Amino acid sequence: MTQTSVKRAFDLHEGFEQNGTDTYVVTTTPFEGTVKLQDETVAVTVRTPTLSAVVEGESVADVVETGWFETLELRLEDAHTVASTDDISPPRIERDGDHVVVSLEFSGYPDKGADDAMAIVDFIEGTWVQGIIPGYEYGEPATSLLSRARQEYE
Repeated sequence: MTQTSVKRAFDLHEGFEQNGTDTYVVTTTPFEGTVKLQDETVAVTVRTPTLSAVVEGESVADVVETGWFETLELRLEDAHTVASTDDISPPRIERDGDHVVVSLEFSGYPDKGADDAMAIVDFIEGTWVQGIIPGYEYGEPATSLLSRARQEYE
């Protein structure tokens, strides 16, 4: 994998904006998504809010928050399977205050690096939306993601 062909793939992809020499910001999700190109490796990191960070007007019980995170963690363990390369690490999934941080690294097909990174970001976003628990009133970004999901399936 050559740096120039991977970089070119990210420069041409509409879902990424360059933010530094070898760093790109994901523009297609309300979550904080970044991609760093390091030699022949693409490192993807996505920060999503926890359930309690998007619930408005009430607090989420610790047992519900813990169960929600554990379920999300189990679902996100497959995030690496959506990439076309086999040279990919399973994701690291961690809680960091009011955020869940998902990160993984891959290398392989230089011309598919940006598409693989976007597939991973989309998988993380979709999996997070699927984990929304009915019965709570939600703020952003949950409300806009749920609204967008409803519009796409109507």
